Amino acid sequence: MKDNPTVTVLVMVEAGSKYETKDINGLSHFLEHMCFKGTEKRPHASDISRELDGVGARYNAFTSTEYTGYYAKAESRHLDKILDVISDMYLHPVLDEKEIEKEKGVICEEINMYEDLPQRKVEEVFTELLYGDQPAGWSITGIKETVRKMTRGDFVKYRAKNYLPQATTLVISGNFDEKTILKKITTVFKGMPQAKKQTKLKVKEMQTAPQIFIFNKETDQSHIIIGVRTFDTYSKKRAVLSVMSGVLSGGMSSRLFQKLRDEMGVCYYVRAGADLSSDHGVLAVSAGLDNSRVKVATEAILNELKRLKEELVSPEELVKVKNQMTGSFTLGLESSDELAEFYASQEIYHKELKKPDQLKKETLAVTAEDIRKLAREIFKNEKLNFAMVGKGKKEDFEGWFKI
Repeated sequence: MKDNPTVTVLVMVEAGSKYETKDINGLSHFLEHMCFKGTEKRPHASDISRELDGVGARYNAFTSTEYTGYYAKAESRHLDKILDVISDMYLHPVLDEKEIEKEKGVICEEINMYEDLPQRKVEEVFTELLYGDQPAGWSITGIKETVRKMTRGDFVKYRAKNYLPQATTLVISGNFDEKTILKKITTVFKGMPQAKKQTKLKVKEMQTAPQIFIFNKETDQSHIIIGVRTFDTYSKKRAVLSVMSGVLSGGMSSRLFQKLRDEMGVCYYVRAGADLSSDHGVLAVSAGLDNSRVKVATEAILNELKRLKEELVSPEELVKVKNQMTGSFTLGLESSDELAEFYASQEIYHKELKKPDQLKKETLAVTAEDIRKLAREIFKNEKLNFAMVGKGKKEDFEGWFKI
């Protein structure tokens, strides 16, 4: 990307909420915060932010169930600076006890914020419905009671078991000289401690009938998620699932948008998407609905899923969806940060690195029969799950929540 005026440094580590135990649930996310609170070289949070702000960088971090990432993006002439800062945060956080105590208040308010956002809360409700009391079913942020009990020792032990060379992926994307920067990376990361990496518990999935979970809350809208269990991120059916998602909600001309918003007028947002992890996956449809029309909207969504089982997607619609997908994919990789995450997300799962053109080719190869075959495999009553944040009772949906 020599014509790109920016450069991104992204460090990702195989350390997310699935690597936690119940007593430290939320620590992966908490540690992400603490890496911004000071290092041996930059003792205060202001030292870190001042340097990155001083070069006009955009920087942040994120935590998922499987990994945590730290990144900075700036003009390419500032590569040395952002590499130095991001690597320093990742390798040498001081984890000051006073800062940990202060940050507990920040984390607890973040949890409170998500509790007050029903569109976000329903995602946690849905996850708990699917996986229950196992790491995959716990909140990434943890709960306030657990967060308040965390000590510096918890952070040190967790880092020692997870922030290791074999679990670390570094991606630099944009305009830079490869030979020069490779020498600097080797020097910077040379002293990482060696140890055996902590493993995570394999997700247990058992479902023999439709599942329903209603989280009662006074809201102006009812927020729902309807989803089915699928397969992990290594499956060869990934491309088919992706195109199927595109048929359902790929843009404003998609089936769900046209049906629920344009035709029925029951929602502002409706979307479908696949979330595939290392040992499980799900295809979910989410929507924010008029409180009085949840049932009719849910039936409409189920009918669209059923339609995929019964009818072949027309050649014209399939071409439209594929063009929309490959076009959006190309546009999404125009920036150095998106490109960095594209490759890092493959490497962190230890997958074969595929270039954008390879993934486009897989998308274009999907047929209408592939979609119908997969729909018949995953859209079954015993795989159906329904989560809602709003007013209602589980009994209101039993009996008719089926395909």
